[in-house]
Amino acid sequence: MNIAIINGPNLNLLGTREPDVYGSKTFEQYFEELRKLFPAVEFSYFQSNIEGELIDQLQKVGFSYDGIIINPGGYTHTSVAIGDAIAAITTPVIEVHISNVHAREAFRQLSHVSAKARGTIVGLGLRGYELAVRYFL
Repeated sequence: MNIAIINGPNLNLLGTREPDVYGSKTFEQYFEELRKLFPAVEFSYFQSNIEGELIDQLQKVGFSYDGIIINPGGYTHTSVAIGDAIAAITTPVIEVHISNVHAREAFRQLSHVSAKARGTIVGLGLRGYELAVRYFL
């Protein structure tokens, strides 16, 4: 099984960015734990702070992978184009958010991705990625 993880803006700062909200572990550290937890899964990982690069990556893996886990970061609330890219591909997508976006600022409660995704996992920290993998399995 091939699963792509795509992270959006500022997620490259995990481990140092607002550790009270996002924890003190880098995504690279967590990604190694995820690989060990699911040795039979072939993972790819991509992170970008640039909207168009996220769309390019969705299109690149969106017709050949078994699943995509996406955390669009702040683009969740602003990018109709990322939502459209998810609607255009055939690979199922699970949207993940580390924090509970529904308990934060009002603007974070709008997602241009959720309606296009197979499902959404919010507020469970990095464990949300593991739960998304379990869904695909």
